Amino acid sequence: MDIEKFLLDKVTATVTSLYGEVAPEAIQLQKTRKEFEGDMTLVVFPLLRASRKKPEQTAEEIGQALVASTPEIASYNVIKGFLNLSLSGAFWGQQLSDILANPTFGQGTPTGRHIMVEYSSPNTNKPLHLGHIRNNLLGYSVARILEADGNRVMKVNLVNDRGIHICKSMLAWQLFGNGETPASSGMKGDHLVGKYYVAFDKAYKEQIKELMAQGMDEDTAKKEAPIMKQAQEMLRKWEAKDPEIYGLWQTMNGWVYEGFDKTYQEMGVSFDKVYYESQTYLLGKSIVQEGLDKGIFFRKEDGSVWIDLSADGLDQKLLLRGDGTSVYMTQDLGTAYTRFKEENLDDMIYVVGNEQNYHFQVLKLILSKLGYEWADHITHLSYGMVELPEGKMKSREGTVVDADDLIEAMVETAREMSQELGKLDGLSQEEIHDICHMVGLGALKYFILKVDPRKTMLFDPKESIDFNGNTGPFIQYTHARIKSVLRKAAEAGIVPATQINGSLLVPEETALIQMLTEYPATVKAAAANFSPALIANYVYELAKGYNGYYHDFPIMRESDPAKQALRLALSATVARIIASGMALLGIGVPERM
Repeated sequence: MDIEKFLLDKVTATVTSLYGEVAPEAIQLQKTRKEFEGDMTLVVFPLLRASRKKPEQTAEEIGQALVASTPEIASYNVIKGFLNLSLSGAFWGQQLSDILANPTFGQGTPTGRHIMVEYSSPNTNKPLHLGHIRNNLLGYSVARILEADGNRVMKVNLVNDRGIHICKSMLAWQLFGNGETPASSGMKGDHLVGKYYVAFDKAYKEQIKELMAQGMDEDTAKKEAPIMKQAQEMLRKWEAKDPEIYGLWQTMNGWVYEGFDKTYQEMGVSFDKVYYESQTYLLGKSIVQEGLDKGIFFRKEDGSVWIDLSADGLDQKLLLRGDGTSVYMTQDLGTAYTRFKEENLDDMIYVVGNEQNYHFQVLKLILSKLGYEWADHITHLSYGMVELPEGKMKSREGTVVDADDLIEAMVETAREMSQELGKLDGLSQEEIHDICHMVGLGALKYFILKVDPRKTMLFDPKESIDFNGNTGPFIQYTHARIKSVLRKAAEAGIVPATQINGSLLVPEETALIQMLTEYPATVKAAAANFSPALIANYVYELAKGYNGYYHDFPIMRESDPAKQALRLALSATVARIIASGMALLGIGVPERM
């Protein structure tokens, strides 16, 4: 039940009967603040014009009328202009009974909408790094949340497998590689190719320095550096399908894909379909021609194609280079067109960092000018960068935090901390391996996803893996703790209640039940805002609330069988919602720990 809507309807009917009709916005309900008694609070001040009475008198009148007409409202209290309403134990007992009987609690009803979520979008010239981790975790979680909200969701990856940056790695391998392969070097393929991307940058900088020493200015030196000219020639040959260059491209990309797949598997993310820029950039060219034919785009003297967006408060945007090669915008136009046409999409969500805000603003604007109505159904989920205590990362300089290294370090840290705290005692080696992987990845994922996606975040591995506070391991341990209690109860033949006797509930239990009832609304809000942070912080508050309850109210030592069965049912439901919420974040929860 939507408790807020239920109370809103009751309050509206009561206020209307007392004072006549009032504007809907005049009835303001909110959760009662923790320092006051009550479940929901009515703000009385907006109703004073209708009641023509003082705040306290108005609140008293409404409170008395509500208690008299609504059995679910047990009592009320008035604090100045605020009416705090307390719902009955029977009401909360029924809420928990309903959740117990509903195996799909938290799932939205089918919307009929088909949504595509694009995330990852790596370049095949380097391995995945910490920034990619935030992208992948965010995209995967948003997709799961949208699915839980009742949408049909398609998870896709667009691999940037062509372009000058790919040619840089290829050329450096030709020049400096001596035939090195992943097999001969013992390196993951993506790491090997990334090594040559860094090698290109090093050689390029040395050549610029030499040219400048000969009297050339820096901008000219950057253009005239021989290695850059070679890379540009390689790109032209690739677009002309030169057999040697094309074969090398296929080989090196194959190395990278094998490496990526291992990282995705370790990270616990997946895709329903993979697109390749090499297969979509030509379609983008046909859309550029369409824009030229319609007079929306224009060609400059060097043959390059542009659109003038100055009337829209932007500037001129390049769509095709003078030599006929594509830019990212060319490919994105083609890919968007293909997806909406082939997949019959209702919405398309791009999970891309905030440094691309301008790019997506331009993409939507161009598609609108071309007359595609679905342009309004494109959303750029713009997320902030991940920074480290040491500062920003740079791929070409080789100063990134590698995704594989970070995942391995998180798992190892989880093992060290778990052993130190005695949480692995009595477990088999297989169980220890699985739990350490689950806790290490859970710490990483939760720390990243609990932050609002739009904010730049500072990642601190040590803080993320703490078993106390707002962390993944704290929530995972809470789940394991509940499962331990449930196992002990089952071994003792004690069965959790299926119907809840509301008269047995204490305030701490009704507070937990109230939190449980908020789960569906939290999922809906997270879907509407593309924000896993709402789920993360909800689950943390639930786990924190349960831990306080567990400390104050014994379960296995409770002598009253009815109370014990109720507490087991409540505990099992909390564990179920923790597991459900964490699954929406792509995080597993252990049965024991």
